[in-house]
Amino acid sequence: MKRDDYLVCYDIANSKRLNKLARYLEKRTIRIQYSIFVAKNFTKEQIYQIAQDIVDIIDPDEDDVRIYRIIDNRLAMGSAYDLDDVFLFV
Repeated sequence: MKRDDYLVCYDIANSKRLNKLARYLEKRTIRIQYSIFVAKNFTKEQIYQIAQDIVDIIDPDEDDVRIYRIIDNRLAMGSAYDLDDVFLFV
């Protein structure tokens, strides 16, 4: 079964939803910055479940959550990946 790493980033408008989402992600992923988490070695099914759980927590009209598949874990200073490879916008 193929496993990948994913970056989960959010901007949540309401502090109650923000705290709930942060607690949820802290149990399942690794926090690397205040609103950025990495999901290491997740299957597609696992990341889809995370995405569905996030949808149940947030208000899509006010909040912004993005999940990116990490396609290369090497550090590349001064360059970035094309955002056309975004996995999910919520």
